[in-house]
Amino acid sequence: MKTLKDVISLKFKTSESEGVIFHGEGQQGDYITLELKKAKLVLNLNLGSNQLGSIFGHTSVMTGSLLDDHHWHSIIIERHGRNINLTLDRHMQHFRTNGEFDYLDLDYEITFGGMPFSGKPSSNSRKNFKGCMESINYNGNNITDLAKRKKLEPSNVGNLSFSCVEPHTVPVFFNATSYLEVPGRPSQDLFSVSFLFRTWNPNGLLLFSNFADDLGNVEVDINEGKVSVHINVTQVKKNRIDISS
Repeated sequence: MKTLKDVISLKFKTSESEGVIFHGEGQQGDYITLELKKAKLVLNLNLGSNQLGSIFGHTSVMTGSLLDDHHWHSIIIERHGRNINLTLDRHMQHFRTNGEFDYLDLDYEITFGGMPFSGKPSSNSRKNFKGCMESINYNGNNITDLAKRKKLEPSNVGNLSFSCVEPHTVPVFFNATSYLEVPGRPSQDLFSVSFLFRTWNPNGLLLFSNFADDLGNVEVDINEGKVSVHINVTQVKKNRIDISS
């Protein structure tokens, strides 16, 4: 395809911070890649560069954060020549691509959820998308519907299921006065805890536990947006350890 205008839209949700959402490229060096990197959305686009190196068309735009929260996020990419509107969850960002070309030449296939191995160093370092997508629309073509009805020719559909599996996690909501108390494990010399959390509050106590036999306590809290771990140990000279991140 050689297009002057493109409109691409889809919704996704994932708990992975890395993954290629879609990719297309052409013989003349044009490409478009939408991917997650460190839970942020990155759009890489090149409408063409020349061999002399005087025209450099690569353009990269990053938007959003914490997109690996397993919530639905919507993306719309609208391109008219070098003018791009990138909308993530109704927040629109406008930019112009580098270079001097207006057409996007995609001679090879467009892939969703990953990119074909081309032997290029950039292709084998990128992870495939792991999660759910819906309402994929590429220039008026409903890709998800066509894939489900097997109307995409040629297409290579591998390990796709047309349903979205929910993770088996049970969230707990705390207000300003609530807390959860669970029994400790006596006679254990290992203390280990892990959990996921999200909050808009910059301060708050996440976890507190006394050690047995009055040996001290451990406290995990948020202080001005930073997570801090405080370990108080009695009967030793250096009786307090503080870690902040």
